[in-house]
Amino acid sequence: MARARGDSVAARNFFSAARAESEKIVREKPDFGEALCVLGMIEAALGDKDKAIEHGERAVQLVPIEKDAVDGPLLVQYLSVIYSWTGHKDLAIKQLKRLATTPSMANYGVLRLHPYWDELHGDPRFEQIVASLAPK
Repeated sequence: MARARGDSVAARNFFSAARAESEKIVREKPDFGEALCVLGMIEAALGDKDKAIEHGERAVQLVPIEKDAVDGPLLVQYLSVIYSWTGHKDLAIKQLKRLATTPSMANYGVLRLHPYWDELHGDPRFEQIVASLAPK
């Protein structure tokens, strides 16, 4: 929430504390996709772009949508957030396009309202994806 409010000092403090806990979990369970993605999002928020992307991409490779219809899409969603937060809008949009045709939690309301997607708001490609998910 501190990040969404624009309180960069508090956000950095919270993300730094969360990084230590997430790193511990990943050390104990290196193939735990969700933990890798959470660590990737933390790294992205702290500005370590390469590590963030590495963690997110590894998680999606470990738990692909084709093998896990529940966690797979969630990890792709997290990877999209990681790409967005690291400035890779094209890659973030590519992942969201994939999710738009897959049952996932990346629905109209989440994309429209959740602060994870603030960096993509206003991008016509993102807005098109959101519009495609709008209730009929």
